[in-house]
Amino acid sequence: MSQAINRQIVLASRPSGEPSAANFRLVETPVPELAEGQVLVRNHFLSLDPYMRGRMNDGKSYADPQPLDAVMLGGTAGEVVASKNSAFAVGDKVVGMGGWQEYFVVDAAQRGVLQKVDTTHIPLSAYLGAVGMPGVTGWYGLVKIINPKAGETVVVSAASGAVGGVVGQLAKARGARAVGLAGGADKCRYVVEELGFDECIDYKQHPDVKSLNAALKAACPKGVDGYFENVGGMILDTVMLRANAFSRIAMCGMIAGYNGEPIPMAAPQLILVNRMKVEGFIVSEHMDVWPEALKELGGLVATGRLKYRESLAEGIASAPEAFLGLLKGRNFGKQLVKLV
Repeated sequence: MSQAINRQIVLASRPSGEPSAANFRLVETPVPELAEGQVLVRNHFLSLDPYMRGRMNDGKSYADPQPLDAVMLGGTAGEVVASKNSAFAVGDKVVGMGGWQEYFVVDAAQRGVLQKVDTTHIPLSAYLGAVGMPGVTGWYGLVKIINPKAGETVVVSAASGAVGGVVGQLAKARGARAVGLAGGADKCRYVVEELGFDECIDYKQHPDVKSLNAALKAACPKGVDGYFENVGGMILDTVMLRANAFSRIAMCGMIAGYNGEPIPMAAPQLILVNRMKVEGFIVSEHMDVWPEALKELGGLVATGRLKYRESLAEGIASAPEAFLGLLKGRNFGKQLVKLV
C-alpha cells in the first residue's frame, strides 16, 4: 500500500467575503504505512455541507476554524482497504470524519471515530445525508424544538436540501401541515410531488417582504406554528410576520450571512408579542438522541418512506467548485463528491 498516492484538498487561504476556488489547493501525498490499531479507509463519498463555510473563517463560531494548509474537514463514507485493528475488517463499509481526501488513516481504538454501517437496505451515501448528520439535524430541530402537534403548520426554508427535506417529511408523518420555501420551480415541484409537502413557495419569485408575505399567507391560512430556519434574512422576517402565538423556531443555519453580510431582524418584538420560542442548536452537542433519530430515519429510508435526492460531483478535484455551488443553491438535494 505504501506506493499509493492520496489526493487531498487543503484550505490554502481564508476568504474575505465570498469564497473562491483560489482558497483551496489540491495536493498529493503518499498513503502512510499502518501502525498497530490503525485502519486505512478509501473514501467513496465526501459530504459537502454549508457549516463548512463558517469554519473557513478565523473568527469565533460554534466550530473551531479549519486550519490553513490542512485537509478540509468533513464527513465521509467509504470502505476499509487495510486494517491493523481487530474491530475492522477489509471490506467493512464505514462512515467518519475523513475530510476532503481519497484515503484516510484512523486510529480506530478511539471510540466513535469510525462507524460501521450496514448497506443491505440503505445506500452508503445515505449515511452522509438522510441517515446521517443532515437527517439527525432535521430530526432534532423538528422533534425536540418545534415538536408539532397534528394539524399545526410547519414551514421549512431550503426545503429541497438534505436537512429541509427531512424536516417536512417528518412533520407530515406527525400529522402536521408542511410548507416549504425553495429556490426555483424545479425544486418546488420536487418538494411537493416527491417529498409530499403540502405547498412550496419559490422565494426567487418574491423579491421583497410584501410579496413573500402574500405568498406565505396564501400557503399558511392558519398561520405558522413551527419554523425550521436554514437561511435567515428576509425569509425569517416574513415568517415571523405570519407566526402564531406560542410558535417555535428551530435556528439551524443563517446562510444569508455566511459571507459576513449583516443580517438584522426587522421585527424582533414579534418574539415577545407572539410569545415565541427561538432556539439555536448544533446537532453534534446532542449525541444522546442520535440513536433514536437514526433508528427512525434508517427505518424510513430502508422502507422507501423517506425520500431524498443527491447531487454528485465526480472526483476529488471537483470538491471546491461543488462546495461553492452549494453555497449558492446550485445543488439539488444533498451535495456529495463521488470518489469511487
